[in-house]
Amino acid sequence: MEKAIEIESLSYSYPDGQQALKDINLTIEVGESVALIGPNGAGKSTLLLHLNGILRSDGRVRVLGMPLEEKSLKQVRSKMGLVFQDPEDQLFSPTVFDDVAFGPINMGYSEDEVRRRVREALEGVGMEGCEKRSPHHLSIGEKKRIAIATILSMNPEILVMDEPTANLDPRAKWELIELLRGLPITKIVASHDLELVEALCQRIILLDEGKVIANGSTQSIMSNIPLLEAHGLAPKGGSSLKLKT
Repeated sequence: MEKAIEIESLSYSYPDGQQALKDINLTIEVGESVALIGPNGAGKSTLLLHLNGILRSDGRVRVLGMPLEEKSLKQVRSKMGLVFQDPEDQLFSPTVFDDVAFGPINMGYSEDEVRRRVREALEGVGMEGCEKRSPHHLSIGEKKRIAIATILSMNPEILVMDEPTANLDPRAKWELIELLRGLPITKIVASHDLELVEALCQRIILLDEGKVIANGSTQSIMSNIPLLEAHGLAPKGGSSLKLKT
């Protein structure tokens, strides 16, 4: 199968010397939906930031066969969209239209093509008709949808998301899960939300202390209660698979 992501011997240390990633080796196939889970500080977000070159360090990363390096950075970022945990990090324009149009405009598309892409992206997240609204006056669930639309307007082949259901109420959360399930692209999700993981992803990669602890089918990882307990992802002695708070 075609490889969406290939990571070899990836390690990373923060400027203070703390090692965040330790010899990561992973492959993600085109069309897969894969979850990164693990306790706070496990390295999930740090790993995501390496996938489009925001962070770079020792090791090799290939995206759709392209080595992630300075000369390929623009092309890689056109193929991969990263949705941050806080949608406020991606919504900075006076209107929804301006935010969703920002990427296509910077990619050099014509005005007609930009408008088409904005329309289709908003339809894809169920937010059509909101073009003139201020993104800062939307609900958190609506903001997350618009943040996803800013990525979809660039027609990516890979969607990378950091805690997409954080701060959502149950109804908004399940609406977002259904939206994501309907997107026919490769998806990589870092999350503490094991309900999201179980509903959306076929495979789980468990990280802790910057290392890959387990890599397997969602069913096999979710049914391994001792493994989840050992890494803070299930209460001791309980059958619930909710993250400890």
